[in-house]
Amino acid sequence: MPPLRHCVSLLVLLLMSAANPVLAADTLMRQSRDDAWWTGPIIANSAVTLPQGHYLVEPYLYDVISDDAESLGSLTFMLYGATDALTVGLVPVFGYNKGIDGTRSAGPDVADSSVLLQYRLREYQEGSWLPAVSLQLQHTLPTGQYDQLDPGSADGFGGGAHSTLLQLNSQTYFWMPNGRILRMRLNVCATHSREAELRDRSVYGTPDGFRGRARPGDSWNINAAWEYSWTQNWVVALDLAYRHSDSTRVSGVVSDSAQDPTPAALSFASGSSEAWFLAPAVEYNFSPRFGVIFGARLIRGRNTTTSVTPVVAFNYVH
Repeated sequence: MPPLRHCVSLLVLLLMSAANPVLAADTLMRQSRDDAWWTGPIIANSAVTLPQGHYLVEPYLYDVISDDAESLGSLTFMLYGATDALTVGLVPVFGYNKGIDGTRSAGPDVADSSVLLQYRLREYQEGSWLPAVSLQLQHTLPTGQYDQLDPGSADGFGGGAHSTLLQLNSQTYFWMPNGRILRMRLNVCATHSREAELRDRSVYGTPDGFRGRARPGDSWNINAAWEYSWTQNWVVALDLAYRHSDSTRVSGVVSDSAQDPTPAALSFASGSSEAWFLAPAVEYNFSPRFGVIFGARLIRGRNTTTSVTPVVAFNYVH
């Protein structure tokens, strides 16, 4: 069975098992949703919007470790409830890179950051089999350095292209046989990117003297996440995700004025890629408004760099 079909079949089986009335806890034994405190899993975004006038701040600290590089970074969700049904926000990102060959960034610097809108389509109603649903629109700005890179540095923090993500978020609750709550999210998204103008050395592997452009491949992603309320404070979480990306294409010319001023055409493509994400984590919630999560994100796939990323994040809602 192909991996994607296997994943979808597994998700359907888990949903059917959790919803089976034979496995459901007796109503009198059910944990109240007010008794369950959450921080949220590592990857999957919430389908819930903030009440009007309230805000959420959630900084992530992470370290992407692969065979040939290490990238330390921070990503912060800063969200505000414009109305009960509409949340707006900023997602600034910063990074610092180290290469196995000894190259390093000059220092921490800004990476590609985002603005987002999330509109609630449906609230969750206890007793209904329908989940909470929202539509998320996120636009990434090319704020990170991506071309005209120094030969001995690792200062590439961005992709140089505007990209837009459209995502459908869903969230629901199941009660386990012991009465504890299992919260589930299932999100599906697609991302489209515009072209990036390139000069000289870049994150796309172009050399000095290059003039041209890159067109990052479009991608789509499916992400399921589960959180089990072990106690009011402690939660165990797991993300499982799959991403397919089309080929990134680079085209332009290279000239070396010192040797040969005649431009030479240069074009290449990365090929399409597939990636599987696994992110186990543990949450500790100090209150309904403040919690911390720590875990790791593992990535493997075809034409994809294998990496392990330890993650810690803090979540505060006011």
